[in-house]
Amino acid sequence: MPIHRLPLRGADLVLMGMQALWKDARVSNNALLVVDCDGTIDPSRVGRALDKLLDMCPWPAARLRRSFPWGQLHWASGPRASLAVPRVRHHCVELRQDLHVQLESEVNETIDPRREAPLRVLVVDWKSVPPPPRSVLVLTWFHPLMDPRGAQNLLMHLTHLDSEKGPAPWDGAPPGFVTRPDTRSLKERGRLARRSLAYMRTLMQLPPVSPGTSLTAPGLARFRLSSFGDDGADGSGAREAREICSRLAAVGKAMAELWERRGLPDLPFFVPIAVDLRPKGEPGATFGNLLAFHFARFKPSETADIAHLARTLRRQMADAVRDGQVEANAVAMEFLKYRPLSMMLRELPGTRTRETFSFNCADVMRFPLDSVFGRRVLNAYHVPAVMPRPGIGIFFNRCESTTNVVTSWIEGAVSENEVARIVDVIGKGLGWRRIA
Repeated sequence: MPIHRLPLRGADLVLMGMQALWKDARVSNNALLVVDCDGTIDPSRVGRALDKLLDMCPWPAARLRRSFPWGQLHWASGPRASLAVPRVRHHCVELRQDLHVQLESEVNETIDPRREAPLRVLVVDWKSVPPPPRSVLVLTWFHPLMDPRGAQNLLMHLTHLDSEKGPAPWDGAPPGFVTRPDTRSLKERGRLARRSLAYMRTLMQLPPVSPGTSLTAPGLARFRLSSFGDDGADGSGAREAREICSRLAAVGKAMAELWERRGLPDLPFFVPIAVDLRPKGEPGATFGNLLAFHFARFKPSETADIAHLARTLRRQMADAVRDGQVEANAVAMEFLKYRPLSMMLRELPGTRTRETFSFNCADVMRFPLDSVFGRRVLNAYHVPAVMPRPGIGIFFNRCESTTNVVTSWIEGAVSENEVARIVDVIGKGLGWRRIA
């Protein structure tokens, strides 16, 4: 039976390399896309759309493989007849609190991509107040399969397939599910990769401190959704508050409070900021993490003035782009596919001591769909599991006029009260009005 080899990107391997640090601790590498709809969804419609997708795209049913102990990792799939459609599960709960328990269970129910499909789909019906009942559609995936924008693309494709009767509606021109390979010469790419490696070594002269520092027995992955509404959305302050450097500055101020309460040293925060490599304004590829990273650095003592810190972080990012460090980072990660995970860990920041970053922070931007499977979207947000170190991450996105702040953390690294205080500081620092 012929086996199709599907590529892994360098950023996918970085995620697996980080995960390998905690392989004996049953730490999740799941990510979720949660879509709250204005009525109930028929799970069979989602299953039929997945079945159509497999006719042209085997990724959701692939398995992670390595040909030999020293061979390259890759996604593998057989012919279409051998591919099983990922099962669409259907649950019912009474209360919103029960729904949250169900979602946290999804985060922690780890996916083993060598033995099962890297994607799960869940429809949860709950009795909203006021009625009628509503559905929440949940995509759960093995994080190295795709990034949050990829998950949004996948849902867009499935919704497209659901709306068309018969075969796939792309008239012989399906979307680009994966990115095209880099056509630059090995010599040119190697030069960029060496620059990135030298740069990373300068950044990691001092290992970062995080809420998860010294955590050896991590608990479950948890998350909290906080939603904010627009106040003065046309003002320049509101526009600035939607920009990642302003948001990172507000998160930094909240983290500085945590550092002060715990008596942690005034060492520079080390925070990876994802840069989407897709062409601006285009959906781009779905599978694989289409990301490069800029590494922000600033001290807790520099967070008192959020506006000033945001300008400083903006200059840092502009300098990194101008100097080619973001591009070099993307190229360097692609070279990791030629190394086993054990060797990769020597090259990744902080992995010798497991102190990877101070905290995580990302902005997924606007959710692109108004409706899915015949239901209007009321809200949508992304929930990733974070590593025990740093132990906490703050993730932003926007759905219509709602700005969502998802705080993901590991039990033992921070407490629920600390998470609540962090969200309060962020909302106040950015001038946002809490709605949920």
